[in-house]
Amino acid sequence: MANDTLTDAARADAEISGLDALEIAGREKEVSRGARLWASTWPKLAAFAIAIGLWQVVVWSGWKPPYSLPGPVTVAEELARQVGGRQLWDGLATTLQRAALGYIFSVAVGLLVGLAVARSKVLRAAIGSMITALQTMPSIAWFPLAILLFELSEKAIFFVVVLGAAPSIANGVISGVDYVPPLLVRAGRNLGARGLNLYRYVIAPAALPAIVAGLKQGWAFSWRSLMAGELLVVGISQTSLGAQLTYSRELSDAPWLLATMIVILVVGLVVDAAFGAADRTIRRRWGVLDQAGQ
Repeated sequence: MANDTLTDAARADAEISGLDALEIAGREKEVSRGARLWASTWPKLAAFAIAIGLWQVVVWSGWKPPYSLPGPVTVAEELARQVGGRQLWDGLATTLQRAALGYIFSVAVGLLVGLAVARSKVLRAAIGSMITALQTMPSIAWFPLAILLFELSEKAIFFVVVLGAAPSIANGVISGVDYVPPLLVRAGRNLGARGLNLYRYVIAPAALPAIVAGLKQGWAFSWRSLMAGELLVVGISQTSLGAQLTYSRELSDAPWLLATMIVILVVGLVVDAAFGAADRTIRRRWGVLDQAGQ
């Protein structure tokens, strides 16, 4: 009887120890998550601090006069003033609306063209290399033609944004489809997937990482094309970020110009972070993400 009592007590102690171990493991996991978050954050903060420091050192060196190259504090004050006003937000809304419209249309065109070229050997032989050539074409080179076709209008900017982004997206789709393992395709066909169902349930999910990479690159091209277009086609909008850059340059208002450039940079960083989160989600779902390192 005493032995049974000791055995029950030992079991209870073991269960309590196990629960304590789980609780400690949970705490360690929470700490490790915080550590991972800090590990991914501090390099960005350090890079930002170094950039600000170098900027201030250049200002102190007297290389350029303060009215031409103001310091970080002056630009920060101007940025705060712009944030508190309406002009910056109106310009940001105008630019983001153009970016969203052009990018969405570019995604539609890029996906359709990419899938068509990936599926058809004739189309690949006919226009496969042309897509790459269009991708390498500088977006600024399209503006003379765009202005000739559409004059100084929204259509000219839209035309250049689509030509800048769609080829990159199409190439991402083509590359993704090309690198789908043939064994996976054969398995899908053996399970009855044919035609569009094969692309929907087998090829598209397998090619998704490359497609997301193409979408990210397409956004970079579309954003650069849009900024170039707004700098050149100023007369159609008084509020866009590109127009504000032009006006600040014409007025020799360096703090305004640099503050606007910072806003453009921040928008790019935010979108890049969104694509990075999507990429990590896909890699985690595929089981190729090192959980310990993230």
